[in-house]
Amino acid sequence: MANLRILLKLSGEALTKGRARGIDIEAVERLVGEIRAVRDAGVEIAVVIGGGNIVRGGDFAATGVDRVAADQMGMLATVINALALQQALERQHIHTRVMSAVEIKQVCESYIRRRAVRHLEKGRVVVFAAGTGNPFFTTDSAASLRAVEIGAGLLLKATKVDGVYDADPGAKPGAARYERLTYDKVLHDHLEFMDATAIVMCRDHRIPIRIFNMNEPGALGRIVGGEPVGTLVSERAAEDVQ
Repeated sequence: MANLRILLKLSGEALTKGRARGIDIEAVERLVGEIRAVRDAGVEIAVVIGGGNIVRGGDFAATGVDRVAADQMGMLATVINALALQQALERQHIHTRVMSAVEIKQVCESYIRRRAVRHLEKGRVVVFAAGTGNPFFTTDSAASLRAVEIGAGLLLKATKVDGVYDADPGAKPGAARYERLTYDKVLHDHLEFMDATAIVMCRDHRIPIRIFNMNEPGALGRIVGGEPVGTLVSERAAEDVQ
């Protein structure tokens, strides 16, 4: 696992433990345990986190709020989540840096690519906040962008299910889970586990994506150890990529 650099995409809901809103400390501590196990094995890990557990920009925009302002509120929500994750990591003596795409110098570092890479090289966990810093772009797009910028070898998309299915497994009990997919099939079949911008960016830069259930204990460690957990999206469906 050493010498691997990964980017982990977490939704804001990953911090809630099933609650509709807010931050559940127990949920955060469990995430920290998963991250720590991987980091202690020598893997360089960066995190992009969403803010839907506090404010979801699209939901506010649907009520008539200006879309740009709504998305900016969502960006600030991700900063709150990033700080919560940082505090939990540092309580476990894991050096962590929060880097925001929106400048908030009194709270955290501004995002600078070379500095982020240096933090990773020094063994620090880096949490990227505020998405891309621009409205109309999702945190999935931010995750793919940061993965490209830092030279990640793998993008991990944490979800509530154990991969990508050909139908909603909650509504269709017989839905089949894909073990592997190509980027083009994801786009062609509109398998919307990530937005198209994120998929295209990973495709163009040949960064494999693995979709997995973060609620499954030890899943993160098994993935970086080479086990075929969840669904792999890569250039070729049969490609054997961690």
